[in-house]
Amino acid sequence: MAVDNFRVALGANNGVGGSFAGGRREINWDAVPTQFAAPNNLPADFFNVNSPRGAVFSTPGSGFQVSGNAGVAPVRFDNLNPTYSSLFQTFSSQRLFTALGSNILTIDFFVPGTNIPAVVAGFGAVFTDVNVAGGTIFTVFLGNGTNGGQFAVPTSPAGGLSFLGLTDPLGYSRIVIQSGNSPLGPNQSLNGTDVVAMDDFIYGEPLASTPEPASVLLTAVGGVLLVLKKRNLLNL
Repeated sequence: MAVDNFRVALGANNGVGGSFAGGRREINWDAVPTQFAAPNNLPADFFNVNSPRGAVFSTPGSGFQVSGNAGVAPVRFDNLNPTYSSLFQTFSSQRLFTALGSNILTIDFFVPGTNIPAVVAGFGAVFTDVNVAGGTIFTVFLGNGTNGGQFAVPTSPAGGLSFLGLTDPLGYSRIVIQSGNSPLGPNQSLNGTDVVAMDDFIYGEPLASTPEPASVLLTAVGGVLLVLKKRNLLNL
């Protein structure tokens, strides 16, 4: 499975807090306290202050939200649109994540629990309901500050799951994610609207300086694994 292969490529899961010479961090949203989940908003720096994993979010929209747990709040963003629970699947039960008022999310990396800018050896994310080819993309910024290009998340069957995982020898200081072509909201029945929610984030340990791993791109949809090495596409 592409997600598991990506985890292995990055190394052991370092969990929460501390700083390590290598390995990875993961965010699966499920342990976020109720007061920071739907219908309430998630603080932009929750995963660098409350639960230090070195990731800070920003958006041109109005904030961020983690979907509610069953029995506490409407699940899978039914609080935003009552059709979403029948549309979105989850990779790790039972919560999802979205920016609000925008389909753009920026992730900046820091040494966990500090304001020291960091780079990560790789970044990957799971998405649900990617219907439009080229509509959900990563724009990556390298450790030297340059734009490292754009990479499309593969499409999936309606409501299905997709994964995109990237590494680069220079590491990533910032990832900008465009999720579909419209933010989640109450008026998403128009033809051509592609709303996409996010599940697990998996990324290398945020370091003030990083080694240079081999470049790898992992994508998965419907059990197909694609690997990109030094920008040459290989279908395994």
